[in-house]
Amino acid sequence: MAVDYTVIVVYLAGMLGMGWWGMRRARSRSDFLVAGRRLGPVMYSGTMAAIVLGGASTIGGVGLGYRYGLSGAWMVLTIGLGLLALSVFFSARIARLKVYTVSEMLDLRYGGRAGVISGVVMWAYTLMLAVTSTIAYATIFDVLFDMNRTVAIVLGGSVVVAYSTLGGMWSITLTDMVQFVVKTVGVLLLLLPVAVVRAGGFSQMKAQLPASYFDPLGIGGETVFTYVLIYTFGMLIGQDIWQRVFTARSDRTARWGGTVAGTYCLAYALAGAVIGTAAKVLYPDLGSPDDAFATIVKDELPVGVRGLVLAAALAAVMSTSSGALIACATVADHDIWSRLRGAVRRDGDCHDEVAGNRAFILVMGVAVIGTAIALDNVVEALTVAYDLLVGGLLVPILGGLLWKRGTARGALASVVVGGLAVIGLMAGYGILAGEPVYYGLPASLVAYVAVSLATEPTDEAVLAAWRERLAGRSPELVSEPAPAHQ
Repeated sequence: MAVDYTVIVVYLAGMLGMGWWGMRRARSRSDFLVAGRRLGPVMYSGTMAAIVLGGASTIGGVGLGYRYGLSGAWMVLTIGLGLLALSVFFSARIARLKVYTVSEMLDLRYGGRAGVISGVVMWAYTLMLAVTSTIAYATIFDVLFDMNRTVAIVLGGSVVVAYSTLGGMWSITLTDMVQFVVKTVGVLLLLLPVAVVRAGGFSQMKAQLPASYFDPLGIGGETVFTYVLIYTFGMLIGQDIWQRVFTARSDRTARWGGTVAGTYCLAYALAGAVIGTAAKVLYPDLGSPDDAFATIVKDELPVGVRGLVLAAALAAVMSTSSGALIACATVADHDIWSRLRGAVRRDGDCHDEVAGNRAFILVMGVAVIGTAIALDNVVEALTVAYDLLVGGLLVPILGGLLWKRGTARGALASVVVGGLAVIGLMAGYGILAGEPVYYGLPASLVAYVAVSLATEPTDEAVLAAWRERLAGRSPELVSEPAPAHQ
């Protein structure tokens, strides 16, 4: 295992080195939060694929394949479909807005402070996304070093917090590109073919497993529907995803680069399910489906290659963790703290915005690590976050992009009614039930349409400014300092 350990240590050191390199490029708020809005198609595609394909898509995707067979791909497939829908239908408009957060978009569209409550909901979602990604370090480091859970979380989380704090989005972009390559080589080019060959090929897999393992809907139609509601729609509105769209240097890059990343996700989904199916043939009696990834890596891969594939799993977790962390810090700063600060700050007050952004990432990173250590049931916590995100924010966000008649009061009613409906239904049906989002989403839609129609239309001047920004004819917000190196 010495060679495998060396691969992992070199990988972690490389991530810190990338963070230090990225620090030299983060000279303005735009650089730090959205990589100066200058990513081309290659880097944009790689980093977008890296952030959406995290530990749940890698370790969890293989685990679903182990439990359900090829239909276990549906979770990651719905993520890819959501990214494709975002890229084809909305990303160009989102990129032209030149904002930093989803809540800023709501403020621009509705001409008020519709983003205050949405900022709190989005912050909770990004925080829990970062927490669940951070907890995954415990699984990986336990396989590698038989490490204590708390120590593993602190080690993995500290590396991500360090490089994210140093260079912001530039550091995260550089590390995500490395992580994208490592995942592609480790999972698609190495683990996938080895797993299939060791299982005896597809013919042997079919002979040894039930027919349901090769049924496209073996996981259940209701489960697929729930995945679509949570993950496909979640991809359309999550701050972590939008913040990557903001990094594109043009709307064309956002559209086509995202389409490539979404297509890659579909291939990754099928690969994970096939690996899990092969693991079921090789190890039919594992204690937990989520052990399938680590088990097949430890037992079937040669030294060195094993280290690279475990680094791929670590890369998957780190890419999602770092993306969620900077999204959480951005929302906390721009949508929550800046509003409180703005209410009490005096004219002439100033501060170093990059230093402030770094401080927020550091604080949020410490909060994420602490929460990850303390939290037990991460599945329930993440389910609450996703249900609130989709049930409360999907309608006002997409409504603002698609329906001129939507108003600020309609958006606020939609967030409140949808959020309360989700919480109430969770209390009645249980946190992991599908009903909260099944019924919460229609309730949010009804509230949005009814209140919007019952209130005065949005001021035409606000809509005119909104159209200018959507068309890309308006500069960034006045508060945005010009990058020092441009």
